[in-house]
Amino acid sequence: MGVGPTKEDTMTISHPVIASRPARRAAAVVGASAVNAVLWGAATAFGVDFVLSDSTGTAVITLPVAVIATAVFGLLGWGTLALLERFTRHARAVWVGLAVAVAALSIVPIFLEQATAGTQIALTVLHLAVPAVLIPGFRSPSPDGRR
Repeated sequence: MGVGPTKEDTMTISHPVIASRPARRAAAVVGASAVNAVLWGAATAFGVDFVLSDSTGTAVITLPVAVIATAVFGLLGWGTLALLERFTRHARAVWVGLAVAVAALSIVPIFLEQATAGTQIALTVLHLAVPAVLIPGFRSPSPDGRR
């Protein structure tokens, strides 16, 4: 009988941590999409029309557009983090900086379009909800299972 963990114990302990990273990140993407669906629905219930106009025409941000765009950008964020993790030791810090910068920059076009104040505010909230869910959701658990 050994005093410390055996090779099998170490493999058993570390395996769930590795397997849980993709599951956590997938759940974060789904969660961000779900949060934006709820926020979109609440804003619509309060009379927000999600109509944007500019010199090229008019667009309406529908529920499917909001959910699909959230999922696409969530997956792009996940892919970016995965690449950073492969090539740098400070992947998380770099990715959080990028996520915050992208979120801030994504708000600018909202105010360049012609839209009601309600639409501009609601879209800003939707844009900020994505990093609010993804940043903590993409965090990897530590090897001992703690966050």
